[in-house]
Amino acid sequence: MKKPVVLTIAGSDSSCGAGAQADLKTFSSLGCHGLTAITCVVAEIPGNVRSIQAVKPGIIRDQLEVLLAAYPVAAIKTGMLLSTPIIRAVASVLAKLKNRPPIVIDPVMVASSGDPLLRGGAIAAYEKLLFPLATLITPNLDELGILTGLHPATLPEMRTAGKRLTSATGAAILLKGGHLKGRTATDILLTPDWEERAYSTPFLKGVETHGTGCTYSAAIAAGLAKGLPLPRAVAEAKKFITRAIRDTLRWGKVQALDQVQ
Repeated sequence: MKKPVVLTIAGSDSSCGAGAQADLKTFSSLGCHGLTAITCVVAEIPGNVRSIQAVKPGIIRDQLEVLLAAYPVAAIKTGMLLSTPIIRAVASVLAKLKNRPPIVIDPVMVASSGDPLLRGGAIAAYEKLLFPLATLITPNLDELGILTGLHPATLPEMRTAGKRLTSATGAAILLKGGHLKGRTATDILLTPDWEERAYSTPFLKGVETHGTGCTYSAAIAAGLAKGLPLPRAVAEAKKFITRAIRDTLRWGKVQALDQVQ
Protein backbone atom coordinates (compact mmCIF):
# COMPACT_ATOMS: atom_id res chain seq x y z
CA MET A 1 0.00 0.00 0.00
CA LYS A 2 1.19 3.49 -0.78
CA LYS A 3 1.83 5.83 2.11
CA PRO A 4 0.02 9.18 2.26
CA VAL A 5 2.26 11.99 1.07
CA VAL A 6 2.65 15.15 3.17
CA LEU A 7 4.54 18.27 2.09
CA THR A 8 6.18 20.64 4.55
CA ILE A 9 7.18 24.15 3.48
CA ALA A 10 9.59 25.15 6.20
CA GLY A 11 13.06 26.16 7.28
CA SER A 12 15.97 23.84 7.94
CA ASP A 13 16.92 23.62 11.63
CA SER A 14 20.54 22.54 12.13
CA SER A 15 19.71 20.94 15.49
CA CYS A 16 16.94 18.89 13.81
CA GLY A 17 14.59 19.54 16.72
CA ALA A 18 12.32 21.86 14.76
CA GLY A 19 11.63 22.91 11.19
CA ALA A 20 11.60 20.59 8.21
CA GLN A 21 13.69 17.95 9.99
CA ALA A 22 11.21 17.65 12.85
CA ASP A 23 8.35 17.53 10.34
CA LEU A 24 9.95 14.68 8.40
CA LYS A 25 10.54 12.65 11.56
CA THR A 26 6.91 13.20 12.54
CA PHE A 27 5.56 12.19 9.13
CA SER A 28 7.65 9.02 9.16
CA SER A 29 6.59 8.11 12.70
CA LEU A 30 2.95 8.44 11.70
CA GLY A 31 3.21 6.32 8.57
CA CYS A 32 3.42 9.06 5.94
CA HIS A 33 5.96 9.93 3.25
CA GLY A 34 7.32 13.43 3.71
CA LEU A 35 8.40 15.99 1.13
CA THR A 36 10.19 19.29 1.81
CA ALA A 37 10.31 22.69 0.22
CA ILE A 38 13.05 24.50 2.17
CA THR A 39 12.48 28.22 2.74
CA CYS A 40 15.58 29.15 4.73
CA VAL A 41 18.59 27.64 6.48
CA VAL A 42 18.82 28.35 10.20
CA ALA A 43 21.99 27.88 12.26
CA GLU A 44 20.53 27.16 15.68
CA ILE A 45 20.42 25.00 18.74
CA PRO A 46 17.70 25.05 21.40
CA GLY A 47 17.73 28.49 22.97
CA ASN A 48 20.03 30.14 20.43
CA VAL A 49 19.43 31.24 16.83
CA ARG A 50 22.83 32.16 15.40
CA SER A 51 21.94 33.12 11.84
CA ILE A 52 19.32 32.73 9.11
CA GLN A 53 19.84 32.54 5.35
CA ALA A 54 16.73 32.82 3.19
CA VAL A 55 16.32 30.71 0.07
CA LYS A 56 15.50 32.70 -3.05
CA PRO A 57 11.74 32.83 -3.69
CA GLY A 58 12.21 31.45 -7.20
CA ILE A 59 13.92 28.33 -5.85
CA ILE A 60 11.10 27.86 -3.32
CA ARG A 61 8.55 28.17 -6.10
CA ASP A 62 10.45 25.61 -8.19
CA GLN A 63 10.57 23.15 -5.30
CA LEU A 64 6.82 23.42 -4.83
CA GLU A 65 5.95 23.14 -8.50
CA VAL A 66 8.04 20.03 -9.18
CA LEU A 67 6.87 18.28 -6.01
CA LEU A 68 3.19 19.04 -6.49
CA ALA A 69 3.34 17.93 -10.12
CA ALA A 70 5.07 14.63 -9.33
CA TYR A 71 3.51 13.44 -6.07
CA PRO A 72 -0.08 12.87 -4.86
CA VAL A 73 0.25 15.33 -1.98
CA ALA A 74 -2.55 14.62 0.50
CA ALA A 75 -1.81 17.45 2.96
CA ILE A 76 0.47 20.48 3.24
CA LYS A 77 1.86 22.33 6.23
CA THR A 78 3.82 25.54 6.36
CA GLY A 79 6.39 26.44 8.97
CA MET A 80 8.97 29.22 8.94
CA LEU A 81 8.42 31.46 5.90
CA LEU A 82 10.48 34.41 7.13
CA SER A 83 9.56 37.19 4.67
CA THR A 84 6.91 38.71 2.44
CA PRO A 85 8.60 37.59 -0.83
CA ILE A 86 8.69 33.99 0.41
CA ILE A 87 5.05 34.10 1.52
CA ARG A 88 4.10 35.49 -1.88
CA ALA A 89 5.99 32.71 -3.66
CA VAL A 90 4.33 30.00 -1.56
CA ALA A 91 0.85 31.48 -1.88
CA SER A 92 1.19 31.95 -5.64
CA VAL A 93 1.68 28.20 -6.09
CA LEU A 94 -0.85 26.97 -3.53
CA ALA A 95 -3.59 29.32 -4.75
CA LYS A 96 -3.40 27.79 -8.24
CA LEU A 97 -3.96 24.19 -7.12
CA LYS A 98 -7.18 22.87 -8.62
CA ASN A 99 -7.67 20.10 -6.05
CA ARG A 100 -6.11 21.78 -3.06
CA PRO A 101 -5.37 19.38 -0.19
CA PRO A 102 -5.82 20.41 3.45
CA ILE A 103 -3.33 23.11 4.45
CA VAL A 104 -2.10 23.56 8.02
CA ILE A 105 -0.44 26.91 8.60
CA ASP A 106 1.88 27.23 11.58
CA PRO A 107 2.56 31.00 11.54
CA VAL A 108 6.13 30.84 12.86
CA MET A 109 7.05 34.30 14.13
CA VAL A 110 9.14 33.95 17.29
CA ALA A 111 11.53 31.18 18.38
CA SER A 112 11.30 29.60 21.83
CA SER A 113 14.46 31.58 22.64
CA GLY A 114 12.64 34.83 21.84
CA ASP A 115 14.49 35.39 18.57
CA PRO A 116 12.31 36.88 15.79
CA LEU A 117 11.69 34.52 12.88
CA LEU A 118 9.55 36.80 10.73
CA ARG A 119 10.66 39.97 8.98
CA GLY A 120 8.77 43.24 9.04
CA GLY A 121 5.61 43.50 6.96
CA ALA A 122 5.20 39.75 6.57
CA ILE A 123 2.20 39.53 8.91
CA ALA A 124 0.08 41.42 6.40
CA ALA A 125 1.19 38.96 3.70
CA TYR A 126 0.11 36.04 5.89
CA GLU A 127 -3.28 37.64 6.44
CA LYS A 128 -3.90 38.56 2.82
CA LEU A 129 -2.35 35.66 0.93
CA LEU A 130 -2.05 32.53 3.05
CA PHE A 131 -4.73 32.54 5.73
CA PRO A 132 -7.52 32.46 3.10
CA LEU A 133 -6.07 29.13 1.88
CA ALA A 134 -5.81 27.57 5.35
CA THR A 135 -7.71 24.58 6.65
CA LEU A 136 -6.19 25.18 10.08
CA ILE A 137 -3.99 27.85 11.66
CA THR A 138 -1.93 26.87 14.72
CA PRO A 139 -0.53 29.95 16.51
CA ASN A 140 1.17 29.74 19.89
CA LEU A 141 0.25 32.33 22.53
CA ASP A 142 2.83 34.87 21.36
CA GLU A 143 1.73 34.52 17.75
CA LEU A 144 -1.92 34.72 18.75
CA GLY A 145 -1.16 38.00 20.49
CA ILE A 146 0.65 39.38 17.45
CA LEU A 147 -2.18 38.40 15.10
CA THR A 148 -5.03 39.73 17.24
CA GLY A 149 -3.55 42.58 19.28
CA LEU A 150 -4.64 40.73 22.41
CA HIS A 151 -2.25 39.17 24.88
CA PRO A 152 -4.03 36.23 26.51
CA ALA A 153 -2.78 35.05 29.88
CA THR A 154 -5.71 32.79 30.81
CA LEU A 155 -7.81 30.17 29.05
CA PRO A 156 -10.87 32.47 28.66
CA GLU A 157 -8.64 35.21 27.24
CA MET A 158 -7.08 32.72 24.83
CA ARG A 159 -10.55 31.67 23.68
CA THR A 160 -11.57 35.33 23.13
CA ALA A 161 -8.47 35.99 21.03
CA GLY A 162 -9.04 32.81 19.07
CA LYS A 163 -12.60 33.80 18.20
CA ARG A 164 -11.30 37.11 16.90
CA LEU A 165 -8.80 35.30 14.67
CA THR A 166 -11.40 32.80 13.44
CA SER A 167 -13.72 35.66 12.48
CA ALA A 168 -10.92 37.48 10.67
CA THR A 169 -9.61 34.49 8.70
CA GLY A 170 -12.57 32.19 8.19
CA ALA A 171 -10.28 29.26 9.03
CA ALA A 172 -10.27 26.81 11.91
CA ILE A 173 -7.87 27.85 14.68
CA LEU A 174 -6.03 25.61 17.12
CA LEU A 175 -5.28 27.54 20.31
CA LYS A 176 -2.35 26.03 22.19
CA GLY A 177 -2.44 26.56 25.93
CA GLY A 178 0.82 24.94 26.96
CA HIS A 179 2.47 28.30 27.61
CA LEU A 180 -0.22 29.19 30.14
CA LYS A 181 1.62 26.84 32.51
CA GLY A 182 -1.31 25.69 34.56
CA ARG A 183 -1.84 22.18 35.87
CA THR A 184 -3.10 21.10 32.47
CA ALA A 185 -2.03 21.89 28.92
CA THR A 186 -5.37 22.66 27.30
CA ASP A 187 -5.71 23.30 23.58
CA ILE A 188 -8.91 24.52 21.95
CA LEU A 189 -10.03 23.92 18.38
CA LEU A 190 -12.35 26.60 17.03
CA THR A 191 -14.03 26.03 13.68
CA PRO A 192 -15.52 28.66 11.35
CA ASP A 193 -19.03 27.50 12.28
CA TRP A 194 -18.18 28.14 15.95
CA GLU A 195 -17.86 24.56 17.07
CA GLU A 196 -15.39 24.23 19.91
CA ARG A 197 -13.42 21.24 21.18
CA ALA A 198 -10.93 21.12 24.03
CA TYR A 199 -7.97 18.76 24.36
CA SER A 200 -6.32 18.55 27.77
CA THR A 201 -3.33 16.67 29.17
CA PRO A 202 -1.34 17.15 32.38
CA PHE A 203 1.24 19.92 32.08
CA LEU A 204 4.78 18.51 31.96
CA LYS A 205 7.36 20.66 33.74
CA GLY A 206 11.08 21.00 33.13
CA VAL A 207 11.21 19.75 29.55
CA GLU A 208 12.72 21.26 26.42
CA THR A 209 9.94 22.54 24.15
CA HIS A 210 12.07 23.47 21.13
CA GLY A 211 10.21 22.31 18.03
CA THR A 212 6.98 21.26 19.70
CA GLY A 213 4.90 23.63 17.57
CA CYS A 214 6.42 22.23 14.37
CA THR A 215 5.89 18.65 15.49
CA TYR A 216 2.29 19.27 16.58
CA SER A 217 1.25 20.89 13.30
CA ALA A 218 3.09 18.22 11.31
CA ALA A 219 1.22 15.50 13.21
CA ILE A 220 -2.09 17.19 12.41
CA ALA A 221 -1.15 17.39 8.73
CA ALA A 222 -0.27 13.69 8.77
CA GLY A 223 -3.67 12.87 10.25
CA LEU A 224 -5.44 14.91 7.59
CA ALA A 225 -3.38 13.19 4.89
CA LYS A 226 -4.64 9.85 6.20
CA GLY A 227 -8.22 11.04 5.84
CA LEU A 228 -9.03 11.82 9.46
CA PRO A 229 -11.57 14.60 10.08
CA LEU A 230 -9.98 17.68 11.60
CA PRO A 231 -11.12 17.16 15.23
CA ARG A 232 -9.82 13.58 15.17
CA ALA A 233 -6.55 14.64 13.52
CA VAL A 234 -6.01 17.20 16.28
CA ALA A 235 -6.86 14.64 18.99
CA GLU A 236 -4.37 12.13 17.62
CA ALA A 237 -1.71 14.81 17.20
CA LYS A 238 -2.26 15.96 20.79
CA LYS A 239 -1.50 12.41 21.97
CA PHE A 240 1.58 12.29 19.75
CA ILE A 241 3.05 15.60 20.93
CA THR A 242 2.33 14.77 24.57
CA ARG A 243 4.30 11.53 24.21
CA ALA A 244 7.08 13.38 22.42
CA ILE A 245 7.38 15.95 25.22
CA ARG A 246 7.23 13.26 27.91
CA ASP A 247 9.91 11.15 26.22
CA THR A 248 12.13 14.04 25.11
CA LEU A 249 15.82 13.28 24.66
CA ARG A 250 18.15 15.02 27.10
CA TRP A 251 21.66 15.84 25.99
CA GLY A 252 22.78 17.60 29.13
CA LYS A 253 23.51 21.31 28.92
CA VAL A 254 23.48 22.56 25.34
CA GLN A 255 25.68 25.64 25.26
CA ALA A 256 25.03 28.63 23.05
CA LEU A 257 27.23 28.75 19.96
CA ASP A 258 29.03 31.88 21.10
CA GLN A 259 30.06 30.09 24.31
CA VAL A 260 31.63 27.07 22.67
CA GLN A 261 33.88 28.86 20.20
